[in-house]
Amino acid sequence: MIEVKNIWKSFGDKTVIQGVSAEMKAGQCNLIIGASGSGKTVLMKCMVGLFAPDQGNVLYQGLDFTAMSPVEKTEIRKEIGMLFQGSALFDSLNVEENIMFPLSMFTNWPIKRRLDRVNEVLERVNLTGVNKKFPAELSGGMKKRVALARAIVLNPKYLFCDEPNSGLDPQTSLVIDKLIQEITIEYNITTVINTHDMNSVMEIGNYILYMFNGHKEWEGSNKEIIFSDNQRLNDFIFASEFLKDAKNMRMLSSSGKIPGNKNPLAGKS
Repeated sequence: MIEVKNIWKSFGDKTVIQGVSAEMKAGQCNLIIGASGSGKTVLMKCMVGLFAPDQGNVLYQGLDFTAMSPVEKTEIRKEIGMLFQGSALFDSLNVEENIMFPLSMFTNWPIKRRLDRVNEVLERVNLTGVNKKFPAELSGGMKKRVALARAIVLNPKYLFCDEPNSGLDPQTSLVIDKLIQEITIEYNITTVINTHDMNSVMEIGNYILYMFNGHKEWEGSNKEIIFSDNQRLNDFIFASEFLKDAKNMRMLSSSGKIPGNKNPLAGKS
């Protein structure tokens, strides 16, 4: 579990995060959403220690990360996996070498054990046998899966994903979402996802934090978001007329009604 308590962050005279609190649980996908400039990326960077908050605390399993010494923070970071927006693979290294990089940095395992672990995570992301390929030889979806394999190679307790579906087509995005969700549940990881992808929100958003102008505007699940009466959230999620109509039909359907007070299932057996 990760707890964010009353986080404030400013750059010069511009306040970017304003008193945000949230609780992100293990075994579920925790999504941070909001328009560009809403503060979601800065909040994530405060959570992983790239930015120091001006006020407030970030707790990992009840331990105050913001108050830790550099050595103590390093120990926590060993339990964090990162999936970067552009995958951030090393172009000069092949798949096997890219995934092995964290193992070489943070363990003293013999080479055979490292190779075995690389093959385990490649199999988990459905990329068995691509060890010797280079990033330039991979599709966008394959690069994301290699980056995900690298992010979980150290068996992290926490996984941070920055726009994991950026640059992917809708079908491949759904594959990546499903894979992240499966891994999150399977290994009981606290997964935090920064995203603009509304498919991700609806498909895997166990917990959703909506940011607006640096503060927490709304929080809830993907099952609750469709019924939210928060106008700012609705304007963000259901930006087009088509999506607004879809929301209205979904709400009417859930209540057993459609326009004209006719139930399409009435009289059918």
